[in-house]
Amino acid sequence: MSERARVEPASEPDGGSPTRASRRRRGLHGEVVEIIGHRIVSGELPEGATINVNALEEELDISLTAVREALKVLGAKGLVDARQKRGTFVQPRANWHLLDADVIRWRFADGVDHRFLAQLDEVREIIEPAAARLAAERRTDADLERLERALNAMVAADGPEPAVSADLAFHRALLVATHNELLEQMEIVLEVGLARRDQIVHAAGHIDDAIPSHAAVLSAVRDGSPAAAERAVRDLLNKAQADSQRAAASRRHGEGTA
Repeated sequence: MSERARVEPASEPDGGSPTRASRRRRGLHGEVVEIIGHRIVSGELPEGATINVNALEEELDISLTAVREALKVLGAKGLVDARQKRGTFVQPRANWHLLDADVIRWRFADGVDHRFLAQLDEVREIIEPAAARLAAERRTDADLERLERALNAMVAADGPEPAVSADLAFHRALLVATHNELLEQMEIVLEVGLARRDQIVHAAGHIDDAIPSHAAVLSAVRDGSPAAAERAVRDLLNKAQADSQRAAASRRHGEGTA
């Protein structure tokens, strides 16, 4: 029998319950999605827990329609499901859309999700070296222009946000240069996770200069050398993992001395 769980409102910065003003800023619908989604992903609402829709209506002082609409959004993300005679319940983690941008954000809401970063590294090691080989064999002038624009944007970046955007553009262009439609779709797999990883690394402030490693990839692709392109990407990934580890260590040190 699933435990019946009651959701408490998300806290404001001062620790209190969300005010009507805060709801207006985020929007009532978005506020309810945030409250339930974060509590599911954090484990406060465990897999199999039944969500008491009427209790939510009362606790959050909102309409039953607003609660149901929010649960539809979470259902589309694989977090909840509804069945006759059972009601609405939290889905097993295996059903969650783990690459959904909101789900990833909720995973990092209470700190760095080291499991996610480690798994992202494994996925990149599988996909990107092979993509670099194909890009070196198949790239067009237009592909090289996209890679060069992204690299130039990395050089010109004057802060974390443009640096992250330029890095994502480079890796997207590399996948496009494979001219493999399925590999191009892996952008969806990599981009959301890579953006979160980049934000953490840049926020920590301990990052090696990423320009030379990306420039080496571009050079090998431009030269049409698959082996060199694969080696360059593996070197880039090794540096990226080192940056992630330093960022994680920095955050742990900061939490320990706070």
